[in-house]
Amino acid sequence: MRTNSEKAPSRRSAAAFVAFGAGAVLVAGTLAATPASAQAVGSPEGWASMNGGTTGGANGDTVTVSSANALVDAMSSDGPLTIQVQGTIELDGMNDVTSDKTVIGLDGAEITGGGLDIDEAHNVIVQNIAFSDWGDDAINIQEGSTNIWIDHNSFTNGNDGAVDVKRESDYVTISWNHVFDHEKSMLLGHSDGHTADEGNLRVTYHHNYFDGSGSRHPRVRFGDGVHVYNNYYRDNAEYGVASTMDAGVLVENNYFENVDNPTHVGYADSDPGRIEARGNVLDNSGALETAGSVPEPPYSYDLDNAANVPGIVSGGAGPTL
Repeated sequence: MRTNSEKAPSRRSAAAFVAFGAGAVLVAGTLAATPASAQAVGSPEGWASMNGGTTGGANGDTVTVSSANALVDAMSSDGPLTIQVQGTIELDGMNDVTSDKTVIGLDGAEITGGGLDIDEAHNVIVQNIAFSDWGDDAINIQEGSTNIWIDHNSFTNGNDGAVDVKRESDYVTISWNHVFDHEKSMLLGHSDGHTADEGNLRVTYHHNYFDGSGSRHPRVRFGDGVHVYNNYYRDNAEYGVASTMDAGVLVENNYFENVDNPTHVGYADSDPGRIEARGNVLDNSGALETAGSVPEPPYSYDLDNAANVPGIVSGGAGPTL
């Protein structure tokens, strides 16, 4: 069902007040809400388009926040909401994002120090934000969260995962992100012993730029129907994609440049998984390890020629919206 196309590229302070309703919204004295018309940019391809789709806070109000307290309060509030992040916000630890939220950065928006915890949530979008220097994960998707879209962000110099998906989460798309100067990129699957992940962890990774990052692009356990297409891998020291614990990963039309181990079937002490590979370019890179068969994606998607991926992805990935 693919098509081929050429694309162009917490603690609440005493001053913090949140009132989400049909009128206006004021968060910690920042900007007033606009009418409920602002939405995320575009719509997801891949697994986040399934299961009813992913719209985030499209049916709610829009609020602009410029402080940590305001952001934390808005993300943890009830009901649909689009949260526009302004400037640089320093967070502490992991901070909850509840269902039906869009967290979208305005020009130059940054989140540093802490991360976002999408925990038992449904229908969440995170777009156009530069994440840096997080102490745990930048974005953690877990505990059965569904319909999550992580799009057009950058991730650098964090402690653990940039975007980790685990503990029975499902219907996720991770697209057009730029990971650089960072080691552990994207884990999919909590641990070898967490067999409850079987039948879940359906995730699409497309048009991401893994720019000198070390490993986990992604590192997969248990998920079947994982789809990795049109990503640009450059100078990845350890490996590109690893499939373990009988996970099934389709690696399609990616560009690997200076990557000694583009794919691993099995990794460390984990049992092997399955990888099908087609249409990839290996530029000064090692051979692709493949094994077994993987289900075809059930959705339509636009597939770029792998030879064009470096220009398309390097020009379009990251907070460029």
